[in-house]
Amino acid sequence: MPEEKINININEGEAFYAHELSINFNPLQFVFDFKSVTPRVDPRSRDRASIVLKHNVILTDPYHAKKVLGLLGDVVKKYEKEFGKIEKPKALAVVEKKNRNFAKKSKGEEKIITPSYIS
Repeated sequence: MPEEKINININEGEAFYAHELSINFNPLQFVFDFKSVTPRVDPRSRDRASIVLKHNVILTDPYHAKKVLGLLGDVVKKYEKEFGKIEKPKALAVVEKKNRNFAKKSKGEEKIITPSYIS
């Protein structure tokens, strides 16, 4: 039987840096929502800030979500073996401390200080 030739087209996705990630689930799937929040300066509208929010959503079944968990754990271990332990950035620790102090001063009301995307 002669070999059958098949054309394969690969649609490469564009590179995407995620600043935030949320993960949700339902009985049939996990939803990974990768977000990129980028402030923009438009000289034509100086009175208003602009923010560009991009989402890349990945849906997968629970079995594959668990496989991603194992793979990510293995890759992080290899990274830390080669480059050293991954630690929380000092600037993030400062913001978390401010959040705790602010929550104490506001009598337990849940008000969170987050890094501002609008300067």
